[in-house]
Amino acid sequence: MKAPLRHYLQFKDLTADDYGYLFQRTALIKRRFKNYERYQPLVDRTLALIFEKASTRTRVSFEAGMYQMGGSVVHLTTGDSQLGRAEPIEDSARVISRMTDLVMIRTFEQSKIERFAAHSRVPVINGLTNEFHPCQIMADLFTWLEARAMDGHDRIDMAALQGRVVAWVGDGNNMANTWLQAAELLGFTVHLSTPSGYEVNPSVAGLKGSGCYKVFADPLEACRGADLVTTDVWTSMGFEAENDARRAAFARWRVSAEMMAVAQPDALFMHCLPAHRGEEVDADVIDGPQSVVWDEAENRMHVQKALMEWLLLGRIG
Repeated sequence: MKAPLRHYLQFKDLTADDYGYLFQRTALIKRRFKNYERYQPLVDRTLALIFEKASTRTRVSFEAGMYQMGGSVVHLTTGDSQLGRAEPIEDSARVISRMTDLVMIRTFEQSKIERFAAHSRVPVINGLTNEFHPCQIMADLFTWLEARAMDGHDRIDMAALQGRVVAWVGDGNNMANTWLQAAELLGFTVHLSTPSGYEVNPSVAGLKGSGCYKVFADPLEACRGADLVTTDVWTSMGFEAENDARRAAFARWRVSAEMMAVAQPDALFMHCLPAHRGEEVDADVIDGPQSVVWDEAENRMHVQKALMEWLLLGRIG
């Protein structure tokens, strides 16, 4: 059994129905994992992991996930692969995709992964680019649904996302861009609050309109009434030279207990990690009762297992 060739390069590459299926599969796959039930549908399949950016959670979640599903992994770093340096990206894609069944790439420009996918014979997954981080938002949404919209039989109510509010506090980065795509596709609203000069550029997300987000100068107001408050580091990989300037600019954009207090009483806090307590979030928030960052981190592995299964085998049942 083989699924038609699909890639996962941006969140909007899939439909709302696709995500409903994937989140339901994630719940089942995670339950099997927790119950120590052997489930290995990807025996004899090989995943190539290509990293041009450093990684902890992305590598562990994909590598452990693929092994748990019965497959194997080839791990390549910048020194091993050098996409577009030692040979053209197009040639790397042609070669690697003849030897593996699935490719995950964590790189800089989105154009690199798009060029690779255009010449790949196998599915390509975006493990992070400067512009987007779709696997992380998949994990974040599943984590919210798991906590707020899943019954005792692991059935997920996707309609529960309709009309919800996600507050994004911090840098207008790849995470913010991906949240906008998710909001437009799944029917919720993002409250954006970023320092001047670090705003989100909605054109990067390729939105059809502006109805899925609102912009707030005051981060406290962005959090008011939110169902989920989320943030990221102030300085993403590749921008380390700006660290001092960013610390000064972002001083008011630290997620605090005061911000969580004006959100909904059952609001959750998320962070894609690594986190810097005392910078983008206070310790009493990330380590507090509303924080689900550890579930969120684990769920990267489970949503990616469902994604890999779907890309390689199609819908099960």
